[in-house]
Amino acid sequence: MRRVVHAAAVALLAVACDRRSPPQPLGSGGPAASATSAASASATPSPAPSSSAGHDLHLALRGTPCGPLDCAQYDSPREAFADVLRLDPLVLGIGEAHAPKGATAPSAARRFTGELLPLLAGRASDLIVELMMPPRGCVDAAAEVRHEQQPVTSRQAPTDQGEYVSMGERARALGIVPDMLRPSCADLDAVRTSGDDAIGASLSLIARLSDAQAERLVDRDARSDADRGKIVVLYGGMLHDDLRPPPGRADWSYAPRLDAHVGGRLVALDLVVPEYIGDDATWRALPWWSSYDRARLGGKTTLFRVGERSFVLVFPAARPATRP
Repeated sequence: MRRVVHAAAVALLAVACDRRSPPQPLGSGGPAASATSAASASATPSPAPSSSAGHDLHLALRGTPCGPLDCAQYDSPREAFADVLRLDPLVLGIGEAHAPKGATAPSAARRFTGELLPLLAGRASDLIVELMMPPRGCVDAAAEVRHEQQPVTSRQAPTDQGEYVSMGERARALGIVPDMLRPSCADLDAVRTSGDDAIGASLSLIARLSDAQAERLVDRDARSDADRGKIVVLYGGMLHDDLRPPPGRADWSYAPRLDAHVGGRLVALDLVVPEYIGDDATWRALPWWSSYDRARLGGKTTLFRVGERSFVLVFPAARPATRP
């Protein structure tokens, strides 16, 4: 089970994401790419799975064993991330626990941008960040949808969205093409008119757009001599990269559909800042929660394998907790 408030709400911001175009302000984005058009952009078959895909449970983690649930520790987040990349994914779905309001520890997005993203230079073709660029003419619908998301966004640090923008800029500097999700006006209208289910409709829309856009990029890479075999990276909330979502939340995750499209070569990695970990029912429901002892493990990077091709990376704590 995933923590609902970890899922990013619809973030209607602009960022320099197109391969050719400069940054554009809200409401004057380039042509919208609907989920339908993105999914039908190519009929190219997906590449066959690599020899390691689907067999990662037999691939021993290289870190120091640290307990049950296939737990390993590393001297740095880079070493743990490199271990995950040994699975040779075609799609890397990265989820984060968003920085809550008032947080002082560096966020997962900030740490990913500075410490982990550089390892993908030359290995990834594209980075899709969980921000939305509405097409021209949807300003009113965008504003209303943004208002509907306030129950979620009000709990998040005000820097969250800006850090996604910075991530896109850093990716471009590394030769990785960043982009956002591009809903149609009809997509936004469907969320706006969904009433009490606005947040659920938003989460489903994020998953659908993520899947369609990533499929298009994977198929394009398969036709390209320069990008064939490179990774398409998605970065967003923890709900959306769940390879085995619980009943009632399947529509909120792009991972099962996208994994089928790439023949079992999607790897899901959740990033967690230990200072953000709480002690409530939703945190306790996470399969690794009871195995993470910050006082014992907080000095290093901890990697949990929570399922086939599914991992949780807990960054080292800025100040590891001490035992009472």
